[in-house]
Order: sequence, then C-alpha cells, then structure tokens
Amino acid sequence: MADRKQRGRLSRSGDFDRVYRDGRSHANRYLVLYAFPRAEREGADRVRLGISVSRKVGGAVERNAVKRALREAFWALDEGLTPDHDFVIVARPDSAGLVEREGTEGVRTALAELMVEAGLRPA
Repeated sequence: MADRKQRGRLSRSGDFDRVYRDGRSHANRYLVLYAFPRAEREGADRVRLGISVSRKVGGAVERNAVKRALREAFWALDEGLTPDHDFVIVARPDSAGLVEREGTEGVRTALAELMVEAGLRPA
C-alpha cells in the first residue's frame, strides 16, 4: 500500500474530464470505475484517484461516508496497480446502502470485482 504522502488525487475538472472522455469504464450495481493511462511525460509515476458522489446517493453525511469508504477500499487494493494511471470512481445511488450494510469491506469487494473485470488485478 502506498504511503499516504505519495497518494495522488485528481482535483481539477479537466483531469476528471480527460479520464471520463478517454478512459475505459467498467460498472456494476454500486460503482463505475474509469481508468486512464497517463503519458510518461506527465509527471510522477504514481496512481491518482478521483471520486465522484452525487446528491442522488444521499445527504452530505451519506455521501461523505461513501467517499471515505471508497478511498479506503481503493488504497487497500492499490498494490499491483500500474503506475501512471488515473482512476475515477463514480458512486451509484445503491452504494450508500452497501456502505450502510457491509461497510468498507463490501465496497472493497465491489471495487475488486471491477478491477479484475478491467484487467487491472489478477483474479
């Protein structure tokens, strides 16, 4: 697992747009995972993550719980991911129920399934 200081985040809307436009997506009932390989010249050789949780998921408390669970689950699974990639995870409305029922472990399972489907992790 990467050190907290080395964890990259997507923060600019242009970065999100590029991942949405040019990245590959994989989805299940709870999440949509977009993956986009960055060019080597674009800087650090690390994985960057962006999270999108709309108001359809719930109120602020529910959205923040989903974001926290997504971050924790992603960074728990980041070992073995190819560096120089940007990822965006979009939470679907059912994700709030998943977090409430199963917590971070349920989110980790759903995210791991998407990563395997995308060919980012071995089965």
